Amino acid sequence: MTAKILAFSGSSRRDSFNKKLVTFAADQARKLGGDVTLIDLRDFAMPLYDGDLEAEQGPPEGATQLFKLMKEHQGLLLACPEYNSSITPLLKNAIDWVSRPREGEQRLAAFTGKVAGLLSASPGQLGGLRGLVHVRSILSSIGTFVVPGQVAVSAAHEAFDENGSIRDSAVAERIEAVVAQLVETTAKLNATQ
Repeated sequence: MTAKILAFSGSSRRDSFNKKLVTFAADQARKLGGDVTLIDLRDFAMPLYDGDLEAEQGPPEGATQLFKLMKEHQGLLLACPEYNSSITPLLKNAIDWVSRPREGEQRLAAFTGKVAGLLSASPGQLGGLRGLVHVRSILSSIGTFVVPGQVAVSAAHEAFDENGSIRDSAVAERIEAVVAQLVETTAKLNATQ
């Protein structure tokens, strides 16, 4: 079975290093046989999660669209920027809205049983590694299996060439290894579907 993977960055910035990273990784996933949908969270408008707003108006349309997309895919490929040693507000807000209960759906339907691969990029020496700890913890606690491998690309402002490829072949190979874990694990866990 072909692994259906939804790929996106936790950044909305147009020239985000993490958008470049997830685009590169999505291409690698396709080369490995993954059926990849690459999206931009900027296209899914969601106010900051507010229980009163949800009770009065229901989830915003952007959250409903993202929920449906996530349900249609078995795997998640995420490039996660680090803000102050943690997850970005954009990514956390998307997770919060998509994880809300929906009538006729099982609890955490967009996350339970999914497989995720995590990457990050940052101009700093740690490459966003500290933020990945938080993303891994959140996803694991809501029913998503996060593959063991992960890559944090340091000196991200120098990491990409003009075509969006990773300059350092060793870093590119590490990214490909994480992507391979994601594609293979997702395909195997969904082989009977």
